[in-house]
Amino acid sequence: MHTQGRVAEKVAFITGAARGQGRSHALRLAQEGADIYATDACEDIASLTYGMASEEDLKETARLVEATGRRIITRKVDVRDQAGLDAAAADAVEQFGRIDIVSANAGICGCRPTIDLTEDEWQDMIDVNLTGVWKTTKAVIPRMLETGGGSIVLTSSVVTYSGSRNVAHYNASKHGVVGLMQTLAAEYGGQGIRVNAVHPGNVGTDMLFSESTLRVFCPDLENPTIEDLRERARHRNVMDLAWVEPEDITNAVLWLASDEARYVTGVSIPVDCGLRIS
Repeated sequence: MHTQGRVAEKVAFITGAARGQGRSHALRLAQEGADIYATDACEDIASLTYGMASEEDLKETARLVEATGRRIITRKVDVRDQAGLDAAAADAVEQFGRIDIVSANAGICGCRPTIDLTEDEWQDMIDVNLTGVWKTTKAVIPRMLETGGGSIVLTSSVVTYSGSRNVAHYNASKHGVVGLMQTLAAEYGGQGIRVNAVHPGNVGTDMLFSESTLRVFCPDLENPTIEDLRERARHRNVMDLAWVEPEDITNAVLWLASDEARYVTGVSIPVDCGLRIS
């Protein structure tokens, strides 16, 4: 067993862990000494223009974590399913003895002018990005209270700092995450649970590289490419970088999860190359 690391011997519960930011969080937290309970829906959502992670993706996350020498348990569960999340949280405590760290990372994105959004597009976005985060906290907080508290990190977005076009449903959901974070921080700070949010800018994952995102950035191009996106996106922030990598968000999650941030609660940390001030 590892005894060194910034989250040594802690247990991390991560949603949306099959790929992208969630996988990155799982791997880095394991490298820093944590055991991992990783969940993902591993099912496509009809209203989205890109495919979701697969069960094979979740297995790959497990393989990468196991290679660090830490334990990982994976479970297929949708954050819209309260009973499934409750069962996962109970299983995490049964298997590992506690939950110290929670990364409520599972999320989706889509792009369309506000008045053109379908009811399904709106509802799926709110259900996954906001209600799913709330349901995750409902599942884990009672368990964390039983074992002395810990750190919860909710994934919001840099869009909460601006009025980004064509993402009303996404923007509304991510604003809601901030309000939820602030209230939970106020409610549970006295009981040893810290609650904070990370606000990623563009991150180099399948979600960013979806067709709908490419078309929003490049509406004048018939078949926009990732390189077209890179050229358009990099001019929108002060560091002239089109996107950051998942591990850049992980660095913020790791700090918030660690004892280095033991007195930090109720805050939002943007990792956006200065997009919000450009």
